[in-house]
Amino acid sequence: MEFELMASMMCADYSNLGKEVRDLENGGIDSFHIDIMDGRYVQNFAMSLNDLRCIRKLTDKPLDVHLMVEHPINTIDLFIKELREGDTIYIHPEAEYHPSTTLQKVINAGITPGIALNPGTSVDNSKMLLTIVKKVLVMSVNPGNAGQMFLPYIREKYEELLAIREEKHFDIYWDGACGLDKIQQYAPMGVKGFVLGTTLLFGKDKPYKETLEEIKKMEF
Repeated sequence: MEFELMASMMCADYSNLGKEVRDLENGGIDSFHIDIMDGRYVQNFAMSLNDLRCIRKLTDKPLDVHLMVEHPINTIDLFIKELREGDTIYIHPEAEYHPSTTLQKVINAGITPGIALNPGTSVDNSKMLLTIVKKVLVMSVNPGNAGQMFLPYIREKYEELLAIREEKHFDIYWDGACGLDKIQQYAPMGVKGFVLGTTLLFGKDKPYKETLEEIKKMEF
């Protein structure tokens, strides 16, 4: 069974970021998830444009840029400039007055367009956008901080999206509190990829390669 594993780089050790990227890449990670936070849309500051630039120079793997910022239309060009074909930008629909306009800028630049849905954001509120995006990042925790608990009521949202993903031609990705049990349950259902943070990948007493190999060898 094929599914993608993305490293949540806000959880990485920034005292040696180059080694972190190399170890993850050598361990078999599929892409690098970049959380950009402005301290307004969420009550935290995380990664920056300079962090993105640094990681982009360190790897040829795809980057998944998750913009947790107010009115991303104002800064989207800064991020597009640093990316290449195969990379993704996610925006939160409720953070923008006209999210389709922002997504069209992403599409025009040849970057993969995506939306991120907060726990409190319904699928119905974003249904029109599902016709133009290629990826939907479902937040299984409230955005802004690592190490949060999984919110069980999100299961209904996954089921709703899985039922329409083929009709609308988008893929579904998991973000937040992702353990082995979540991958084992949701990968066979059709969730395409999983963002790995402190629950499973970072801050553990074993190499990234060992953890990633264990995940890929799981039986379903």
